[in-house]
Amino acid sequence: MLLFALVILYTSNLLSQCYRSGDPSTGKRNYTYMDAVKANLGGHKVAICGWIQYINLFGVAIGYTIAASISMMAVKRSNCLHESGGKDGCRMSSNGYMIAFGITEVIFSQIPDFDQVWWLSIVAAIMSFTYSTVGLSLGIAQVAENGSFKGSLTGISIGRVTETQKLWRSLQALGAIAFAYSYSIILIEIQDTLKSPPAEHKTMKKATSISISVTTTFYLLCGCMGYAAFGDDAPGNLLTGFGFKNPYWLLDIANVAIVVHLVGAYQVYCQPLFAFVEKWSAHKWNKSAFMAKEFELPLPLLGSYKVNLFRLSWRTIFVVVTTIISMLMPFFNDVVGILGAFGFWPLTVYFPIEMYIAEKKIGSWTTRWLGLQLLSITCLVVSVAAACGSVAGVILDLKSYKPFKTTY
Repeated sequence: MLLFALVILYTSNLLSQCYRSGDPSTGKRNYTYMDAVKANLGGHKVAICGWIQYINLFGVAIGYTIAASISMMAVKRSNCLHESGGKDGCRMSSNGYMIAFGITEVIFSQIPDFDQVWWLSIVAAIMSFTYSTVGLSLGIAQVAENGSFKGSLTGISIGRVTETQKLWRSLQALGAIAFAYSYSIILIEIQDTLKSPPAEHKTMKKATSISISVTTTFYLLCGCMGYAAFGDDAPGNLLTGFGFKNPYWLLDIANVAIVVHLVGAYQVYCQPLFAFVEKWSAHKWNKSAFMAKEFELPLPLLGSYKVNLFRLSWRTIFVVVTTIISMLMPFFNDVVGILGAFGFWPLTVYFPIEMYIAEKKIGSWTTRWLGLQLLSITCLVVSVAAACGSVAGVILDLKSYKPFKTTY
């Protein structure tokens, strides 16, 4: 996890310097990740970058839908277990919760520039801090109750799982960690919301350093304390896997915080994809009234809202499709691993390094060029290994899988 944090901190700083072409303070702005690739690399790499980025954003929407539904179910299950005293198994389907999350996202997706609402980041930070602190506190309390640390330095014991299973799970974990640091795929879009002076790349570098330091600290504390509390019996998610059962109301607060965070995060990650499709469609069918015409919709107490039929239709269809796929493949850990592996090397490492080399005109086979290429190749190997582990996990899940009938 520390190695991932260091690599992503370094490559994110490289990427932030590609926001402007030429002079980092006064050069031409690149408003999106694809714009930056086009300005620095050009050619077929722009299309490749676009496909990878937008497929990844589509996958993130699916992952967030699954995660939110699991947290919503956790609230219902914790109350059920509390009321029944643990006698009721409280099994339930995730479908209704995914549909509820999808309906919420359909509504929020129609808010113009929702990702640039000033208070959104503050709410997300508060929610993250809330559920992370709850998880860490419960882990510390459980360790104190046990009177010792469970688990071992080498992870889950052979016997509980086979050597092959342990290998696949270890590789899958690499993908999950990569996904946890996946914000690089929208870093340029985030940087485009910053005001200057100071230069955007300086502000982004400072923000990146602080955010990665804080998140890595919480990741390590929560992960280590959770494993120390439960050892080989640690659930995939401490707050939804019911390693902790009490105080149930505190678990409810943590899971509600997760859902609130994911509602906003879904929109932040999807906005670049929404904007790209709408811009491309408007250019291709520039004479279509369906694309351009807007209708005034009066809203009580809120004034009026401008409705664009294409935006309403396309964004609704997008959310419906991601919700249906989530219902078909509700394997959160494996989906997260695949997404992390798929997006980590190209978007977090390869393109930032190649753009930086082009921007700074670093000569081939120089010491610096060789060092950057070695880093890129190493991360490629890690991505391939993580993808193999996550795909193996999905294949294992599919053996006992029934469409639309998954229960927790």
